[in-house]
Amino acid sequence: MLAAMFVQGGVSALRTPEAHVGPARPVLDAVTPAVHRAVEVSPIEKPPSDETLIRIDAVVKIVGGGMLAFGILPRVAATALAASLVPTTLSAHRFWEEEDPERKRQQEVHFLKNVGLLGGLLIAAADTEGRPSLAWRSRKAAALAAAAASAQAAAVSGSASEVRGRVTGAAHEATGHIAGLAAGLAGAAAAAGSAVAPARPAPAPS
Repeated sequence: MLAAMFVQGGVSALRTPEAHVGPARPVLDAVTPAVHRAVEVSPIEKPPSDETLIRIDAVVKIVGGGMLAFGILPRVAATALAASLVPTTLSAHRFWEEEDPERKRQQEVHFLKNVGLLGGLLIAAADTEGRPSLAWRSRKAAALAAAAASAQAAAVSGSASEVRGRVTGAAHEATGHIAGLAAGLAGAAAAAGSAVAPARPAPAPS
C-alpha cells in the first residue's frame, strides 16, 4: 500500500514529463550545477534535459515502488523512494510561497502527507525483520575484534614472560655451573701447586 502512490506518480511523470517540469523547477535549478559538474567528469557529451531528469526520477519511483510492494530488497527500495520523495515534496508542495489561503492550505496538507510517507519509508528502511541491524553487527564485530586483540596481546605477553623466565633460569643455572667449574679449577690449581712445591729440609740436630 505504501508503494502504490509512488508507482502511480512515477507512471504519470514518465508519460508526461513536461507537465512535471514546472512544479519541479526549484529543485531542478538547485541540482543543475551538480549535474553539470558530474557531466564534466563523465563520458556524457551534454547535460541531460529537465525532462530526462524527470524520467529518471519517475523510473526510480516505479522500480522502487515495485520492489517495495513485492518485498524485493525492501530496505534498499524504501531508501531510494525516501531520497526521491524529498525533492518532490520540496518542489511540488511549497505551501509557504502560496498567497491564496485555500491553495496554501491544500499544499500544506500535501506537504504533511508526504512527510508522513517519508516517515513510513524511513521505518521500512530501518526494519530488519527481526534480524540484527548493520549497526548492531558492526558494534558486535568491533567488540569481537577488540577481544581477540586483547587475547592475542595477553598470549604474546605470557609467552614473553615465559621466555624471560626460561632465560633467567638458564642464566642462573649457567652461573652455577661456571661457579662450580671455577671452584673446581681453583682446587685443582692449589693441589697442583702443593705437588710441585720443593720439600723443606729437616732441621739439623743441635
